[in-house]
Amino acid sequence: MMQSNKKDLLVLVADRNMEAMLKGILTRNKSLDLRDFQFDIRRHPEKDPGCRVNGVGYLQPFVNQYNHALIIFDMEGCGCNHESVSDIEHEIGKNLKITGWNDKAAVIIIEPELEIWVWSDSPHVDEALGWDSNDTNCFDWLIEQGFIAEGQIKPDRPKEALEAALRFIHKPRSSSIYQYLAEKVSLQRCSDRSFLKLKTILHNWFSN
Repeated sequence: MMQSNKKDLLVLVADRNMEAMLKGILTRNKSLDLRDFQFDIRRHPEKDPGCRVNGVGYLQPFVNQYNHALIIFDMEGCGCNHESVSDIEHEIGKNLKITGWNDKAAVIIIEPELEIWVWSDSPHVDEALGWDSNDTNCFDWLIEQGFIAEGQIKPDRPKEALEAALRFIHKPRSSSIYQYLAEKVSLQRCSDRSFLKLKTILHNWFSN
């Protein structure tokens, strides 16, 4: 009886922008070829370092309330520069198993940060950022400004590039931008490792 009362998924994220992005992605289950599932998203009060250091402890009280759990945070700013992403993910994943999640929970570290998911060649990026009325598109402007080198797909410093683009058109950065992009941009366009890992995990848990 207890198993049937469990919710499907609990996601622990680092901040409001990440919450908005995940909300937009997780509501597009049909685009991801997933069955319907319920999810809750919580923000860790200590942001990226909190997710890395205390995420397992934060999730432990919910082990009997959810079938699955995710911890998602940025490598940039998490306070651990001497370990690789894979090593940190492995360590946190091991601790999740020990605290009762077994194989029902996973960790995704975005390298360097969430904004790497923002940048793609979709026209919806220009719409979300307010560039759709400009003579040049945002991607070309980023090349002109040196944020993206010729042949690159994404900027090396994605957050700095986003902030510069928004300053140029005098638009404040807000979580609504992230949710709009997550809801509109094709989920097949992003080739980032962490995003592909998210898609794989969701397919393993909630495929049709």
